[in-house]
Amino acid sequence: MIRLLAFLVVVFALGLGFAWLADRPGDMVITFNGYQYQVSLMVAAVAVVAVVAAVMIAWWLVKSLWNSPYTISRYFRVRRRDRGYQALSTGMIAAGAGDGALARKKTKEAAKLIRSDQEPLIHLLEAQASLLEGDHEGARQKFESMLDDPEMRLLGLRGLYLEAERLGDRNAARHYAGRAAVMAPQLAWAAESTLEELTARGDWDGALKLVDAQKSTRQIERDAANRRRAVLLTAKAQSLADSDPNTARTAALEANKLRPDFAPAAVAAAAALFKQNDVRKGSKILETAWKAEPHPEVAELYTHARPGDAVLDRLNRAKKLQEMKKNHAESSMTVARAALDAQDFSTARREAEAAIRMDRREGAYLLLADIEEAETGDQGKVRQLLSKAVRAPRDPVWVADGVVSERWAPVSPVTGRLDAFEWRAPMERLGQLIDSRDEAPDTVPVIEALSKPVSETSAGAIEHATTGGEATDKAAESREDHVTPVTAAAFAAVPADAEGVEPAEELTRLPDDPGVDPDDEAEKSPRRFRLF
Repeated sequence: MIRLLAFLVVVFALGLGFAWLADRPGDMVITFNGYQYQVSLMVAAVAVVAVVAAVMIAWWLVKSLWNSPYTISRYFRVRRRDRGYQALSTGMIAAGAGDGALARKKTKEAAKLIRSDQEPLIHLLEAQASLLEGDHEGARQKFESMLDDPEMRLLGLRGLYLEAERLGDRNAARHYAGRAAVMAPQLAWAAESTLEELTARGDWDGALKLVDAQKSTRQIERDAANRRRAVLLTAKAQSLADSDPNTARTAALEANKLRPDFAPAAVAAAAALFKQNDVRKGSKILETAWKAEPHPEVAELYTHARPGDAVLDRLNRAKKLQEMKKNHAESSMTVARAALDAQDFSTARREAEAAIRMDRREGAYLLLADIEEAETGDQGKVRQLLSKAVRAPRDPVWVADGVVSERWAPVSPVTGRLDAFEWRAPMERLGQLIDSRDEAPDTVPVIEALSKPVSETSAGAIEHATTGGEATDKAAESREDHVTPVTAAAFAAVPADAEGVEPAEELTRLPDDPGVDPDDEAEKSPRRFRLF
């Protein structure tokens, strides 16, 4: 466009010049070698322009002829390069699609048309083709050769890292990731693997520096960076709790400041403060964490903040936590445990039953069984509660990659992933409960059919009830839990005036079931139809 405008400007200028000369006639006289030439001014101007044009054309022709060998070779070189890049592009597409044969074919074609030192992508295509063909050794050699080229070094490290991960050699993978992280901290895969290596070694300070670098380069969000820092600082505080209490206290307080709702950080900070007799500040930290989300470790440390407190003082502190988070199962469980320690069985039983109503789970039934055993010693009821505990959903625990732990840990023991533990119920137990509930309609217990007449059966049942507790216990221990389907003949033998009895809450009687209360025998009619 600019050239066209320049050409038009030149033509317009020449037209104006010739028009100006045409309006001003004149002659030009040239004397040369004794001869005198006289021409008009217009003819002289045209001749000058023609001579200049002829000189320019002649110069262009001479220059074109002089540069023709280079121009011809350049044309063929550009054409060859375009064909090579076309082959390289087709090969990369084939490698991405998983076509190893086409990728290898285009690799050879591109290598013939383009020099590998001019286009490093040929090395990548060759390595990808080797991987598609299953030649992992050749691919590793190609990735290792990339380490000598500064432009391809990161690509080679990435390839070696993936190969080490495929072989399960985590040490080699972390080595390559560490080299890549030094060169380019913004690489997510290198930073994550290096972070796992540092946490596996317990180098919490190095891991904190790496997280700060990730945050400064905006590789991770601010909230995620604060979460990671809180986890690492909590782990550091736990590791230094005995050897360096002051450093542990500083790290735990910083972690709690970053995430006040993170229970392990709150527990670590409060424990460090309690060791230095700062009960007030530690209690406030635990209260803040409890208000965010009640946790049994927070409650345990809060109620035992002062080792010299009496059991009633611990019960009062547990009730204080309950006031902060009312109508919560964990609050009721905390009060029930403290009340059990204080021998206040009525309060313990009331709170444990309230916890079961709010959240039916294993720990609540176990606690209620402990209360029953401590208060009454009734082994029958204790075993009944234990059986309910077995069938109830499990309590939340620290779970990471299928591993259940009683204590929180900063990394997963399986994968080494940071902040892998979650406070929740184990999924495998939930799956079993769901399966058992789905199968429940098909496996409902049925009542054993009565083979004797109803009158004889009723009389035998009453006579058996009046024989005393010892005979009842022996009969209960000797009876086998054998269930047979109800038949039509059994129901046909039942008289029309027989009265039904409400089924018991538990269909199966426990071995320690005390049987029929002697005081209730007189109230029951001998003609009543009994199922048990």
